[in-house]
Amino acid sequence: MKNYFLVQQNAKSITVGTESFHYGVGNFLLVSLDLPVVSRVVQATTEVPHLGLGMAIDSAALADLMSRISVPRQALATEGMLGVAVNTASEALLDATLRLLRLLEQPDTIPALAPLIEQEILYHLLMGPCGPRLLQIAQADSPSNKITKAIAWLRGHYTEQLRVDELAAHVGMSVSSLHHHFKAVAAMTPMQYQKQLRLHEARRLMLVEQRDVGHAGYSVGYQSPSQFSREYSRLYGLPPLKDVEQVRASRSAT
Repeated sequence: MKNYFLVQQNAKSITVGTESFHYGVGNFLLVSLDLPVVSRVVQATTEVPHLGLGMAIDSAALADLMSRISVPRQALATEGMLGVAVNTASEALLDATLRLLRLLEQPDTIPALAPLIEQEILYHLLMGPCGPRLLQIAQADSPSNKITKAIAWLRGHYTEQLRVDELAAHVGMSVSSLHHHFKAVAAMTPMQYQKQLRLHEARRLMLVEQRDVGHAGYSVGYQSPSQFSREYSRLYGLPPLKDVEQVRASRSAT
C-alpha cells in the first residue's frame, strides 16, 4: 500500500529489508512502493496510546495534480531511492493534515472537502523532500515503475517458485538491472522480497486464521518444514510456534 502516515502521539519503528526507521510526533512516513515491512509501536502506554493519521496515495489523484503544477527540478531524480522515507512534517503539511482529521467532526462535509485536502497534502509532499519518491509512483516508463510491476507480480505469485530471469523478462529488464534497481528501492533482492511475503502471510495465517505451523508454511509455498522454521526464526527471532504463543500471550495481557 502506497501511503502517508503522520504520527500525532508517541512513536513507531518500521523495518524494510535491512533498513530501519524510527518516527515520532511531528514525523511522517511515506511509502511509495508495496513493500513487506515489520512495524512496531515503540512508545505507548494504555493511558497514552500511539496515535497517527494515515492516508492512502491515489495514483490517479497524483497524476492529476502533476498535470496542473510545475514539478521541482530536484524531484526529477527518482532512481536509486528506497521506497520508504521518514521526514519531519512542515507547518503547511501539518495544517492540511489537521484539517483532514477535523472533518471527522463534520462527516457530512467529507465527500466534498476530503478530496481537496488530500490533494493539498499530496502537493506539500511533492514539493518537499519526498517529491522524488512520489514520482516513483507516477512515472510510467522509469525503472522504478518497472520495479513496481515486478513487486505486483511477486505479490500475486509469492507461493510459486521464483525464476528471476522470467521475472526480469516480464517487466522488460535485464537480470542485472532488475537486481540493481530492486535492491535500491526495496532494500532487498527479489528472492528476499518473496521470502518476506511468504513469512508475513504465514504469520497472519497462524495468528488470525488459527492455522497450525505446518499448514501455514505449506500454504505460502514452503515444502520443507525445517526450512520454514529456520527462515521464520531469522525474521521474527523465534520459531513459528513460540512466536505465535508469545504474541497471543502479550495480547491477552493487555
